[in-house]
Amino acid sequence: MHLPGFVASIIEPLVGVFRSAGSVFSLSSLGCALVVGAVAIAWRRRRRGRRIDPRSLARMLFPRKLTRSASCAADVFYFLFNVLLFGALFGWVVVSAKWINGQVIDGLTAIFGAPGLSPLPVAIRRTIQTLVLFLAYEFGYWIDHYTSHKFPALWEFHKVHHTAEVLTPFTVWRVHPVEMIKFGNILAIVIAVCNGCATWSLGEPPHPFLIDGKNLLLIVFLHAYIHLQHSNIWIPFTGVWGKIFLSPAHHQIHHSTDPAHFNCNLGSCLWLFDTVFGTVRVPARKPEQLTYGVAGEGAEAHWPSGLLTQPFARVWGMFAPARAVGDSAPARR
Repeated sequence: MHLPGFVASIIEPLVGVFRSAGSVFSLSSLGCALVVGAVAIAWRRRRRGRRIDPRSLARMLFPRKLTRSASCAADVFYFLFNVLLFGALFGWVVVSAKWINGQVIDGLTAIFGAPGLSPLPVAIRRTIQTLVLFLAYEFGYWIDHYTSHKFPALWEFHKVHHTAEVLTPFTVWRVHPVEMIKFGNILAIVIAVCNGCATWSLGEPPHPFLIDGKNLLLIVFLHAYIHLQHSNIWIPFTGVWGKIFLSPAHHQIHHSTDPAHFNCNLGSCLWLFDTVFGTVRVPARKPEQLTYGVAGEGAEAHWPSGLLTQPFARVWGMFAPARAVGDSAPARR
């Protein structure tokens, strides 16, 4: 069916986000999250000898304090903003990963010479390339997240994400445009460098395993549990597993207002870089009583003015030539 241009410009991006199997917000991955969440709740209730029925499951999956909160509404606003408005411009502000990749290959060739074709089977080479690029994504994600918490000016933009007082899958879209630009550029650089090194080492550019242009491993994690990292469902990975994968509970701790939880669990899917740099915190098996948000932020944090413009004002105040005597530094985590 042919749609008017204006309507199509709204409908098509939304349909694409939900329909594409390679989307970070596909209906298939959201559906998997719903099933995994329901199973986790049902299993916990059964262990406690409580009744399991569709109504109680629905109440625990979608509690009223979550669905009716201003924080949840702000998450949906940012989802629409980033998909319909900012997303259309995002590609123009990211550095050229293709150029960086080429420069890395040319540099390695100039130093070490052109390598011969790897004797490994094509399937093995593609698997290696897929794993390398997934680890590069994880490292880029950790770098971006660490710098957002480490540097006050960057924290002011990242703080928008942490002002969420309830966690829903839509919270992943609660990201300031400045942070999206930073994240995209960091990922482009890290992935391009790693891709160039892997391509040079293997002797040719083996294509990684992809689904609609996205790394297969990332799509697997998205369908397994990543959406539940922003949810009210406590699913902890403890023991050995808690030091390999970042479970939903790992990330819920990251959002906690408890100072003991600040600046931990900065990775996306894996423990690797959090463990290497000492930022991992393994959750307890029993659900922890957590509150979310940022101290000192009021209701304005859930309105467009607070979400979009306040970070600029606060950063300007940090670097303004003359600040009033007694001004204090912005709250950090």
